[in-house]
Amino acid sequence: MRISILGLALVASSALATPAMANELGGGFSVSGNAALVTDYRFRGVSFSDEDIAIQGGIDIEHDSGFYVGTWASSIEDSPVFGHTELDIYAGWSGEITSGLELDVGVLAYLYPNGNVGDADYIEPYASLSYTLGPAEVTTGVAWAPSQNSIGNDDNLYIYTDVGIGIPGTPISVGGHLGYTDGSLSVDPDGDYWDWGLSAEAAFGILSVGVAYVSTAVDGPGTDGAVVGTLGVSF
Repeated sequence: MRISILGLALVASSALATPAMANELGGGFSVSGNAALVTDYRFRGVSFSDEDIAIQGGIDIEHDSGFYVGTWASSIEDSPVFGHTELDIYAGWSGEITSGLELDVGVLAYLYPNGNVGDADYIEPYASLSYTLGPAEVTTGVAWAPSQNSIGNDDNLYIYTDVGIGIPGTPISVGGHLGYTDGSLSVDPDGDYWDWGLSAEAAFGILSVGVAYVSTAVDGPGTDGAVVGTLGVSF
C-alpha cells in the first residue's frame, strides 16, 4: 500500500493506515486493495487537489518472500502539465532484517497520463526502517529522486519520521509525522521546507475514518495548515 511506503505524506496524513486485507492467490502470492475519499489530497504537506475532495485507490500484489508490486491513483487539480490524475507504480521488498526491525526498499514512478504540456513523470527510489519504541510504531525513511528533465534537471531528497500509537481496547490510533524536503521538488524558493501532521483514525473491519491536521513551513494557498478527513476501505 503506497501510504505505507512513504508514510504520512499521502492520504490525510494518517500515521497508522488501516492494513489492506490480503487475499491469497496461491504460489505464495496475495493481492489486496484500498480506496479512499479524502477532503484534500496532501502530498508532503502540499495540496495536490487545490484543497478539494479527491478520490484515491490502489492494488498491491505481494509474495511470501517479501517482494511486492503495486499501483495507486488519485484525482488531482486539473492542469495542462499534470492533467487530472496521478498514477503511481512501485515495486520493492519488505521484510524483517532482525528481531523487531523491518526494512522496506523499492522504487516508485509518479506518472501523470493526462498531462499534455511537457513531461511531468519522474521516478523516486525509497527506503525505510520500522521498529517498535515502547508503545509506538516508528518508521524513519528516505526518498531520493535523481536528476530528471521533469523535475528541473536537479535531484530531490525527502526524509521523514512517522510515529503511530494504537489506543488499547479501542479501534482508535493516533499518529504524528515530520518530513523534510530539499531539492527540486521544494515549494519554498529557498529550495527546502518542512512538513508535519497529527492524525487520529478509527478502524471498523475493512472501513476506516480518519482526521488529520497537515501543514508546512511555507505560507500560502495549498501549503498552510488544514484539517483533512478520510473515509477509507481495504479489501
